[in-house]
Amino acid sequence: MAIRTPCTRLSKSALSSISGSTSSPLKCAALPSAWHVPAQHRSMATVIPPVTQSSTSRHGPTAMVFMNMGGPQTVNEVGPFLSRLFADADLIPLGRLQNYLGPLISRRRTPKIQNQYAAIGGGSPIRKWSEYQAAEMCKILDERCPESAPHTPYVAFRYADPLTEEMYQRLLDDGFGKQGRAVAFTQYPQYSCSTTGSSLNELWKWRIKLEGKEPEGGGVRWSVIDRWPVHPGLIEAFAHNIEAQLETYPAEVRKDVVLLFSAHSLPMSVVNRGDTYPAEVAATVHAVMTRLNFRNPYRLCWQSQVGPSAWLGAQTSDTVMAYVRKGHTDLVLIPIAFTSDHIETLFELDQEVIHEAKKEGGTGVKRAESLNGSPIFIGALADVAERHLRSGEVCSRQMGIRCQGCKSERCLEQKRFFMNTDRDVKEVIR
Repeated sequence: MAIRTPCTRLSKSALSSISGSTSSPLKCAALPSAWHVPAQHRSMATVIPPVTQSSTSRHGPTAMVFMNMGGPQTVNEVGPFLSRLFADADLIPLGRLQNYLGPLISRRRTPKIQNQYAAIGGGSPIRKWSEYQAAEMCKILDERCPESAPHTPYVAFRYADPLTEEMYQRLLDDGFGKQGRAVAFTQYPQYSCSTTGSSLNELWKWRIKLEGKEPEGGGVRWSVIDRWPVHPGLIEAFAHNIEAQLETYPAEVRKDVVLLFSAHSLPMSVVNRGDTYPAEVAATVHAVMTRLNFRNPYRLCWQSQVGPSAWLGAQTSDTVMAYVRKGHTDLVLIPIAFTSDHIETLFELDQEVIHEAKKEGGTGVKRAESLNGSPIFIGALADVAERHLRSGEVCSRQMGIRCQGCKSERCLEQKRFFMNTDRDVKEVIR
């Protein structure tokens, strides 16, 4: 393993070896000697040179890998997208019948979902926004963190192109397999085993398949940004978009507009296992409302339930209709767990929930703009990444503890890999 310190944060001695003194400011992306290519692995026979040394910086380049669910770019890609989605037991647990029910459900749902993507222009914009956000963030990091520059953007989707294996092969083709540094940066601000956890499981799987358990030359050196639910920049970006939408209401009713924060729901089987997602989403909501000085009434609701099993509620669609029928016709929907537009915002909220509300008299039901290309949000991404690179952390302390009811050996092995120390992980997460 690349890092032997028995903690997610590098030891004081490791930091001292970088900066020369434990009291000196740590340079962005300062790395311990274990991240460097050992002399014995450098030879004239090496086809792809190590990327941890470059002409532009001591420790760069650094791969910044944006992880997200993804979405089909065309109507024809909907089928394969759904097939991968319903095959993922981390996201939609179907028990021992997963391999049978997953393909069956995906086939039955494909025509309906194809029509929905056709209604929003023929495909999801999530790849466009992810690639834009990653590229713009890397430009900022190159200026702020010359020690780890250049920062190279990559996107890894769980269910759509570019898939995790495609991204990983690109990393290897670009030379990061020879002690190159890569940061897995989740684009789910609030951690869930069903989202970030699933993406990390997939990343770990392809690392083993493409590099092996003990890759020659050390392999890609990973660290993880696994959650950032209350980062000040994220909160400011949400608050800015909410305030902009509130300004569209007459001044005399503005303070009475109900703010409905909507996040993707989870199966209750996942929630009851101890998943941290509901608490982290609630933390984001509370931070946003604190920033807004609690000027408006608000509620948190949950969308996108799939299938007959119990999911976390109350459902967004039911909540909106209930309030409209009670006379609360001025509502602002805020997609609080999404970092860009996709089918859940452009179709489910805009064309289903809001459309149905207006039919019932909810003429003041609107939606706050998604984060998309927001300069505030992109600045927040850069700040999250910069803090991570400066910290020397492999991952957050939260990642080192498993859900109370977790029995997944794959989860355990993935955490062991990313935390880079068997002894410490056993002590923390068993």
